[in-house]
Amino acid sequence: MKKRLVAIFTLLFTAILVLTGCKSNDQQTITAVGSSAAQPLVELAGEEFSKNNPNEYINVQGGGTGTGLSQIQQGAVDIGNSDLYAEQKKNIDAKKLVDHRIAAVGMVPIVNKNVKVKSLTIKQLRQIFSGQITNWKQVGGQDLPITIINRANGSGTRSAFEDDVMEGTPSVSSQEQDSSGMVRQIVYNTQGSISYLAMPYMNNTVKSINVDGVKPTMKNIETNKWKIWSYEHLYTKGEPKGMTKRFLDYIMTDHVQNKVVKQLGYVPIKDMQYQKDYKGNVTPISKEGD
Repeated sequence: MKKRLVAIFTLLFTAILVLTGCKSNDQQTITAVGSSAAQPLVELAGEEFSKNNPNEYINVQGGGTGTGLSQIQQGAVDIGNSDLYAEQKKNIDAKKLVDHRIAAVGMVPIVNKNVKVKSLTIKQLRQIFSGQITNWKQVGGQDLPITIINRANGSGTRSAFEDDVMEGTPSVSSQEQDSSGMVRQIVYNTQGSISYLAMPYMNNTVKSINVDGVKPTMKNIETNKWKIWSYEHLYTKGEPKGMTKRFLDYIMTDHVQNKVVKQLGYVPIKDMQYQKDYKGNVTPISKEGD
């Protein structure tokens, strides 16, 4: 009797393993790695994609633009997320990659909420991050030393910010952080601190700074009045196929562009009135009927 029960249990256990194996084999997964600025958008779009396609899962990881571009170049992932054009990154062969621009995003200077400054010029911002201005009283604020929190080298957010603000002027040595969330937390906790964030990471724990009298809004990014912005690029190694192509097509649907993209604080590609190339040249976009 015991032998029969053991045999029955073994058969049932084997059947469960077979069925479980069949189920897992039905599931498809693609991996997107890279830019932390793009991560919230790719994650939420991935979640919605999986709701519509229950056996298909988008594995989204950060690591920074440099990681995203190097990983996709090696073919280690399906999608490399980047705040930069591949042409802007050393040791990346852009000719082997296909660029899918899914949104534009503003990079916003932020300060600790106790800093009594509301606006800076681009020149003042450059002088702060290059170490020429070291106290808030030099730009109309209180007598308080400036503490700079920078993103780490390799960060696309940092590169995009420096391209539009620093104009080749070296940044002063300062504390560096890999994570946008950690940057925001440190600025919140540190008197006199300044840094920058991609707009989707903004919240009321820190204060944004106007630049040249312009507020960092989606509308001002669309019209290039806000000068500090970049694209969110999703790169593939060659033309995308299968589930990767279907996911990229899904991100460009009206539902994602009009709802998810705007909800998170990005600007839909179709709303941009200006375009920026990998050399930083900005030109108006000709709309149909213009």
